[in-house]
Amino acid sequence: MGIAETLEYIHSVKWQGSKPGLERTRELLAALGNPEKSLRFVHIAGTNGKGSTAACIASVLREAGYRTGLYISPYIRCFNERMQINGEYISDAELESLTNEIRPHADSMKDPPTEFEIVTALAMRFFLCRSCDVVVLEVGMGGELDSTNVIGRPDVAVITALGLDHVKELGSTIAHIAAAKAGIIKSGGDVVIYGGEAEAMAVLEDISTKRGARLIKADFSRISGEGFSLDGVDFDFARLGRVSIPLAGAYQPKNAAVAITALEVLREKGYEIGDDDIITGLKSVSWPGRFEALGKRPVFILDGAHNVQGVEASTQSLRRLFGDRKVVFLVGVSADKDVDQMLDRLAPLAEVFIAISADSPRALGAGVLAGKLYRYGVPVTACQTIPGGVAEALKAAGKDGIICALGSLFISADVRSAYIAATR
Repeated sequence: MGIAETLEYIHSVKWQGSKPGLERTRELLAALGNPEKSLRFVHIAGTNGKGSTAACIASVLREAGYRTGLYISPYIRCFNERMQINGEYISDAELESLTNEIRPHADSMKDPPTEFEIVTALAMRFFLCRSCDVVVLEVGMGGELDSTNVIGRPDVAVITALGLDHVKELGSTIAHIAAAKAGIIKSGGDVVIYGGEAEAMAVLEDISTKRGARLIKADFSRISGEGFSLDGVDFDFARLGRVSIPLAGAYQPKNAAVAITALEVLREKGYEIGDDDIITGLKSVSWPGRFEALGKRPVFILDGAHNVQGVEASTQSLRRLFGDRKVVFLVGVSADKDVDQMLDRLAPLAEVFIAISADSPRALGAGVLAGKLYRYGVPVTACQTIPGGVAEALKAAGKDGIICALGSLFISADVRSAYIAATR
């Protein structure tokens, strides 16, 4: 298969109708010789911030000299981004070769694996073939029944900020969400957590106790002297000194604190990670599409906020950077999200709303989204294409305005491409 046929095969496998569980992933990995059993992991779950935290940890491990795999979901720029080593994406040739290896096993299974299960198995094979020292493994959804959870006890598990998302699959309360995410806590392991609501903390503490795991909450009191700009954040971190991260967003110091805490646990376990490795690794981290400034005249921010908690974090960041200035929001959302509450958070900052629809079967149509936006009393435009929406946003903002594109990770790649084309 060529790369087009490879991706067509991978994407053709549907998850709808499949019973949740790890059996299919285990069966497929067994057919491949269980590559996951020969790898070491940092396993990361959470509702928000898990991608940024994963990127921070991977960047520091690479700086410390470890051959570091990174597995993420979903991708922003291209499919190959989902699995990378020391920042280098899997090549088309490797992706084709590994898919050809896996396909006969997947096709012969009585209960066929889902797309995510195939990709997870493929990634495990890739990381082993390329002799990774450690893999930073981001959960796709949930934790307990996520196909990444076939691994044994990781060197450290990490649970980032929790919120209500994927409630149909994971449950309708914070306690349900916390229990699902806590599925990555293994017997006798170490878990670093962001912390948060008492209800979630109680669940995490109870499960950790029952499994004999050590629970370590990131200490945000170690953060002080925060500085924010479109180019990133910097802050003092107790016992480490001044830290800079080229990721904008008011929430990034706390994500970094979680990452640093996890790295300190790895250091306890024999990883050779110096303070300079942490400082330099964080300074060079790359994580596109998360409150990323694509341009400054006008300001054009591309953000991955796709649930209520994420949108609240985005509006906090906008206020921190721009005060009470109004924003042109370019919005595309998935129909299965709590759309009304997301829009309620955006409305007080909105100068103009421009509704778009992602190229995804889960996307809410631009016209339907616009219908929801009219009630806020600000101008609304529905655009049937993302390039049309980007052009309309640039027109509305002028040279001195602020644009923020958000609502779904599924719009990120197309918004980026449309912005680059429109501003050449």
